[in-house]
Amino acid sequence: MTALVSGDVTTNGITIHYYRTDGKPTHSRPTLVLLHGITDSGLCFPRVVKALAGEYELVLPDARGHGLSDKPQTGYSPADHAADDAGLIRALELDRPVLIGHSMGGLVASLVAAGYPDLVRGVVLEDPAWIPDERSAPEQRAVHMQQWRTQILERQAMTPDEVIANRKVEQPYWEEEEFPEWVVAKMQVTPDVAEFTGIMPAWREIATAIRCPALLIGADVTRGAIVGAAQAGAAQALNPNIQAAIISGAGHNIRREQFEAYMAVVRRFLEELEQPAA
Repeated sequence: MTALVSGDVTTNGITIHYYRTDGKPTHSRPTLVLLHGITDSGLCFPRVVKALAGEYELVLPDARGHGLSDKPQTGYSPADHAADDAGLIRALELDRPVLIGHSMGGLVASLVAAGYPDLVRGVVLEDPAWIPDERSAPEQRAVHMQQWRTQILERQAMTPDEVIANRKVEQPYWEEEEFPEWVVAKMQVTPDVAEFTGIMPAWREIATAIRCPALLIGADVTRGAIVGAAQAGAAQALNPNIQAAIISGAGHNIRREQFEAYMAVVRRFLEELEQPAA
C-alpha cells in the first residue's frame, strides 16, 4: 500500500486511530476521508488508496471498536460514529473534506452530511446501510445484531488462513490485495460493534436531510447489495442533492467486485465537485 503515517485523536470521549497519506499533493483538492464498513478497518481500501493517493490527501480512520481505535463496551449507534467523524475532521483541521463511506461507513457519512453540513464538501455512499423498510422492524434488527456478534466470534476462533479461505469461496472475484488487511481487521474488531446493526435510523429521513452533493452507489440486490435501482431512484426523488449510480455485476462490496466501474463514477463525482460554481 502507498506510504501512510498514523496518529490518534481524542474525540467524543474516546481515542480514534487514523492513517493518512504521507505528504499532500501539490495541487489543491479536497481531502478524502475513507470510512470503512462494519468489521473492516481504515486500511481496508488498498486499491482505492493506490488509485487516489497521488492526487488527493487521504485520511483513513479506524471506527470505534475497530482496528486500533478504542473499544468501549457500548456506544455504537450510527449517531455515535457520526459524532466521532465530525470530531476527527475538527481535530485534524480538515477543510471540508469529501467523505467516502462503505456500508456502515456510508450510513455514517450520510449522517455527517445531514447533521454536520458545514464540515463536508460532499459524500460518496457505497451501498450504505440504508436498510429497506421491510427489513427494519425492531425484532428483525435484534436477530441481525445477534447474527453479527456470532459471526465475529466464529471468525476470531478460526485461523486467519481459514477466514480468508472461507471468504474466497463466498467472494471469488476479490483481488488478492484485498485480503491481508481485511483479515487483520476481523481479528481486531470487538463483537460489541454488532450493536450498530440493531440501531438503524430511517433511511428516507437521512436522504432528505443531506445538504451537500452526494453520490449514492448501488448495485444488484440479488447479489447482496442493500441499495438497488428502486431505492436509489426513491432517494433521488427525495433530494436533488443526491445523484445515483447503479453498478451491475456487484453486490454489497461494490469496489471489491467491480473496482474499475466504481472508480469511474467516484472520479467523475470528484471532478464535478471541483468545478467552480456557475
